Amino acid sequence: MQKPPVNWTNTLLFTLTPLFAVTLVPWYGFTHGYDLYEWSVFVLLMGFCGMSITAGYHRLWSHKSYKAHAVLRFLYALGGACALQNDVLHWASDHRRHHAHVDNDDKDPYSAGRGFWFSHIGWILRHYESGKEDFSNVKDLQRDPIVAWQYKHYLSLVLLMNIGLPVLLGFLNGDIIGSLLLGGLLRLVLSQHVTWLINSIAHIWGRQPYSDASSARDNGLLALVTYGEGYHNYHHTFQWDYRNGIKWWHYDPTKWFIRGCSFVGLTSDLKRISPVVIETARLDLQFRRAAARCESLRNADKWQQRLEQEYEQMKSTLQLWAQHQQAWYEAKTTELQEKWNHWERLQIRDSYREVGFRLKIQRQRWHQLIQSFPAMHAASPA
Repeated sequence: MQKPPVNWTNTLLFTLTPLFAVTLVPWYGFTHGYDLYEWSVFVLLMGFCGMSITAGYHRLWSHKSYKAHAVLRFLYALGGACALQNDVLHWASDHRRHHAHVDNDDKDPYSAGRGFWFSHIGWILRHYESGKEDFSNVKDLQRDPIVAWQYKHYLSLVLLMNIGLPVLLGFLNGDIIGSLLLGGLLRLVLSQHVTWLINSIAHIWGRQPYSDASSARDNGLLALVTYGEGYHNYHHTFQWDYRNGIKWWHYDPTKWFIRGCSFVGLTSDLKRISPVVIETARLDLQFRRAAARCESLRNADKWQQRLEQEYEQMKSTLQLWAQHQQAWYEAKTTELQEKWNHWERLQIRDSYREVGFRLKIQRQRWHQLIQSFPAMHAASPA
């Protein structure tokens, strides 16, 4: 099969910038040195570019998981141009096609099925058919005046943010070259490859606790360098949630930023998937995996029956817990408190806590059962 034609603009850009970064940045460091100011510029611009992509390009514009004030959208547009990962329309169009056709080598622009290199950077080095321009899936974004403005002036914004801004910051510190090399060149290369790791590593290495319908995986280590984007199996299962890391201990600064902005009116309508929906997805996947292991056991019918019984009990308890959770939420809501007196609210609270305890015990039983299957499988005769 004949390879698609090379995209020479991208090939030269993404070959020369890393080459210059690994040669010029250390050379200038050895000969002239970098001060704290220049490293601070590097860190701040890395964060500005990263959050503009994750909170702006990704969770806001690609997935509409929340609404943002015009001031915030304007900053995202500038940060996206600084990241040099294309304009909002191209980025969001590619990403929406990725979700619609994930792992489809003919339609997914950066399908992981075509290997690490392709999904990481190879897809932008040639004019692949799967990556052709098609704005039919971003008509809603074309109506956003800030998106339209960025699209019209993208090249000028790229030069302004990648050259003009580092030059200005360097001028203020008396070292333009140092600022250009750290805040411009090194920051550009690293911020790009950090984002591309989500297309590659997050589809190769990690866990699949919510769905095995695609190659997307949760990777907590990757979340540390991608501003929380490493919980990719969750994201592909529930792409409209403004969070990627849903547990309090999950490192997801993009989630924290979006939530923090809501307190000052910069973000609103933050979408969250119901806990019962999330737990049901985990439960269903665990059941299917355990059922498959059951088939190789002696007395498979017996174990299958027990598995199904525990599964149905777990689902029933989950639904009951969801109902009591909703009742307790309504009882706490100021507008609805007049519907119940003090003692009725206490009764609702106690019932909710009781069902929550039942769910905890049921979950422990369920986990003990499914974890026992690998051991039983190993003990079964061949």
